[in-house]
Amino acid sequence: MRIRSSLLAVGVVAGLVATGTAVATLRALVSPLRHHSVVASTVPANGDVNPYGVAVVPRTTGRLVAGNVLVSNFNNQANLQGTGTTIVQVSPAGRRSVFARITPMSLPGRCPGGIGLTTALGVLRRGWVVVGSLPTTDGSAATARAGCLIVLNRWGTPVETFSGGSINGPWDMATVDQGSRATLFVANVLNGTKAAGGMVVHRGTVLRLRLAVMHRPPQITSSTVIGRGYGERTDPAALVVGPTGLGIARNGTLFVADSVANRIDAIPDAMTRTSAVRIGRMVSSGGALSTPLGLAIAPNGDILTVNGGDGRLVETTQPGHQIAIRWLDRSGSPPGSGALFGLAVRPDQRAVYYVDDATNTLNLLHH
Repeated sequence: MRIRSSLLAVGVVAGLVATGTAVATLRALVSPLRHHSVVASTVPANGDVNPYGVAVVPRTTGRLVAGNVLVSNFNNQANLQGTGTTIVQVSPAGRRSVFARITPMSLPGRCPGGIGLTTALGVLRRGWVVVGSLPTTDGSAATARAGCLIVLNRWGTPVETFSGGSINGPWDMATVDQGSRATLFVANVLNGTKAAGGMVVHRGTVLRLRLAVMHRPPQITSSTVIGRGYGERTDPAALVVGPTGLGIARNGTLFVADSVANRIDAIPDAMTRTSAVRIGRMVSSGGALSTPLGLAIAPNGDILTVNGGDGRLVETTQPGHQIAIRWLDRSGSPPGSGALFGLAVRPDQRAVYYVDDATNTLNLLHH
């Protein structure tokens, strides 16, 4: 997928409820961030492009360096979607290295269809890296396969794969690191999508996986679908559009970027619920949202999303008020369409990393 960036413009979106908005805007994370910088190119030596996933390394171990940023690539050198095989590691100063280049031969288990690294990317403190794969053979939705989640160790070596069951086109992911355990929330976008031939089907899911992550490759201890009924469809430009960005709040609510419906949804009690909600509670829709894709939770609890339909970042409060906007990419027509995907808050909580697929770069929105 391709989407783009430039800055300026913070304010209240038309149609917001006025009560409390001024106060909320003052405490918005995005409001004081008025500059953006290119940190580094995300293109490794093999030519992979289309950066998707973004995850900040929490702790130095093996080849992982605390504060560095991992970025997954979805396309290969020929720009075919669902064929990217690399995860690059970028330092805050802009030094780029290849953390992992994953091939089908290097996998220790099944991954139906092969390798096409998605926005589903997370790093645990014990050094395990988990990345999603939604592979194709020729960059088209017709050849897309179910894929898998790939677990790599701290040196970038694949040590485990999770596939089958409810894992079907893992598109994005949120992680909760609990030391000896971890919880993954995974959005899946291939449930009946290909058979619909471009029509919307409401079969997208959000899956919760509990992992044991002690001194061995992580193992799944439970698997539960906690959200279903999300719209999804194939798309010639984006391969597939469906539930994308996920972010877990401190109160256990999981927020979902419902891209097809152009809204943000909430799944309550995501850490503990035993049954699936259908779509979830609507938090915010329309306004500045334009096919929200990547999603992150700000330190103040607000929801940060980047648009697939234009090059803007939107900050939304949990009650649903869109309180701040930043243009990240104004290039192209329409401006920024298809350029933005993964994002993450910098560890000092005063800046936001984001990838720009139009320029194949990791960027920083900052003071």
